Amino acid sequence: MDPVFIWVAKLLQRSYGASQPKKRAKVLVNPHSGKGSAEKWYHRDVEPLLKAAQCSIDMVKTKCQGDAVTISENLEIEDYDMVVCCSGDGLAHEVFNGLGRRPDAKKALSKIAVVHVPCGSGNAMSCNLNGTNSSSLATLNIIKGIPTPLDLISITQGETRTLSFLSQSLGIVAEADLATEHIRWMGELRFYYGFLVRLINKATYPCDIAVKVAIEDKPSIKEHYRRELENHEPASERRGYKHLIDDDASASSGSDPEGLPPLRYGTVNDKLPEGWEMVPYDKLGNFYCGNVSYFFSSQNLDIDLTRWLSWLQMPTSFQQLYLMMDTWISSASTAIQAEFQP
Repeated sequence: MDPVFIWVAKLLQRSYGASQPKKRAKVLVNPHSGKGSAEKWYHRDVEPLLKAAQCSIDMVKTKCQGDAVTISENLEIEDYDMVVCCSGDGLAHEVFNGLGRRPDAKKALSKIAVVHVPCGSGNAMSCNLNGTNSSSLATLNIIKGIPTPLDLISITQGETRTLSFLSQSLGIVAEADLATEHIRWMGELRFYYGFLVRLINKATYPCDIAVKVAIEDKPSIKEHYRRELENHEPASERRGYKHLIDDDASASSGSDPEGLPPLRYGTVNDKLPEGWEMVPYDKLGNFYCGNVSYFFSSQNLDIDLTRWLSWLQMPTSFQQLYLMMDTWISSASTAIQAEFQP
């Protein structure tokens, strides 16, 4: 064999390692993402790199909200290795739910890698999994990336089941996102605007929250963290964390072996499982549960799943409001310092 071909083969082997070369990509571009620059960034930063890596590209521009759900639900999964979302986090959310609606959801979610190129107002998926908010650097990570399992969370409302990969919230954070769709031209600043308006107006969202404490004391939490940090078994062997939470699931739906797995704790229509406590919150300001960190990039990927639950009782005076905002800013500063400490 020609020494040049041998050299090229060795170079490609060193470049890609265990990653699959020449990936087949279904690319979805939301031209309205962020400030409307997603299509420009795709043609400038993403497409040239995919072509240089000899990836197969089938690009579609989404036309409206929910379009990616329909596309993913009807996708010929044998023809593709990944779905590339050039958008904010919303498009990836639609893709996961489109794949989850399929009769062969289990196979589709296992076979198709859902990847994110940051082109929107919120790009938490790329910041966490690619470690960057740059569309070109994210594309390089995708080209040389290795498929890795990601925990999905089921949210039920009545009989409707929705998949979530990022975070779930009730109150200010959720409304500040949904109620500022009309000012997308502001980019990520629309989230700050929506949050501050509702904070100053002291908006509340009464609800009842059912809670089960998985680990009760700080030493046990530290021990669990240490054990997971030293756990080097494949992520696929640790799905469900069966050693952490007993299987106290109530009767649930979704028993199709080819579709989504059954719900572990049922829906709001089922009885509350044993060990759970219902707590009323009449002046709830915010409830947040995170599967992947939304505000800060999570660099420690050894921890497979983290959940953070928080709720905020709204202040009764502007003095309390000031103190609360001061505490929030100090906490954010501490989190940033902790994130970048060596």
